[in-house]
Amino acid sequence: MLRLLCVTAHPDDEAGGFGGSLLVYRARGVETFVVCLTPGQAARNRGGAKNDAELSAVRREEFARACKILNISRGEVLDYPDAALDRQDFQAVAGVLVRRIREIRPQVVATFGAEGAITAHPDHTMASLLATAAYHWAGRSNRFTDQLDAGLKPHRAQKLYYASALATIPDYPQPVSLAPVTTVIDIGAQNLDTKIAAFAAHTSQNPLLPRFEATMRDRGPVERFHLAATTTPRMAGTAVETDLFAGVREDE
Repeated sequence: MLRLLCVTAHPDDEAGGFGGSLLVYRARGVETFVVCLTPGQAARNRGGAKNDAELSAVRREEFARACKILNISRGEVLDYPDAALDRQDFQAVAGVLVRRIREIRPQVVATFGAEGAITAHPDHTMASLLATAAYHWAGRSNRFTDQLDAGLKPHRAQKLYYASALATIPDYPQPVSLAPVTTVIDIGAQNLDTKIAAFAAHTSQNPLLPRFEATMRDRGPVERFHLAATTTPRMAGTAVETDLFAGVREDE
C-alpha cells in the first residue's frame, strides 16, 4: 500500500496547502495521513471562543470535519503551542515525528518549505524544519534508539516535498523566497472545489475564506511542490514531475 504523510502546523493547513493532492492520491488508493503539530489556539480569528482552550477544542472539531471532506485516512492534532513552535524542544518534537514516520511508514512525506509558505508563518517554518529532520532521522538506526528497542524499525521515506507556489502575496510586508517548483499536481476542478469546501469547514477561520478562495481559483486546479530530498540520487533537471509518487517503489 502506498502512503502519503503530510506534516502541518495548524488546523486548516491540510486543506490550504495540500488538500487537492490529498484528494487525488486517496482516490488512487493511497493511504493519506496528516499530523498537525498545534491545535491553532493562538489564531487571530477566534470564532466566538472565549479562551485558548475553547478555541483549541473548536479547531480540533473543524480539523476532523475537514479530514472527512478530504477523505484522509487518518488525521491527528498534537498539543504543541500555536505561535510558539520555535520555542519548543526541537529534539523532542522531531522525535515524535520520527515515531510517526516509523509507525506509518510512508513512501512520501510532504510539508511546508523553510520560508514558511506564502504567509512566512514561523510555525510553518518550524513544521518544515522538524519534518525535514524527522524524514532523515527516521531511517537511521542511531537516532531515537529507544523507539527501536520498543519494537519499531527504521524507515526511509523515499521522497520529501515542500509545498510551493509561483507567486507570493502581493504587497506582503515581509520578504518570502519560495522553493523552486519541481512538481505540479493536476488536482482537477472538482477537487479544487472540494479543497475550498474543506477549508470552509474551519468555520472559526471563515474571515480568511474569501481571500483564500480567490487565491486558489486564481492559481487554478493545480498544487505545486519542490522535491527537497530523495533516496535515489539524481541531477536537478528541467523536467517537471506530475506525480508525487513518480519512481516510488511500493515495497519499501
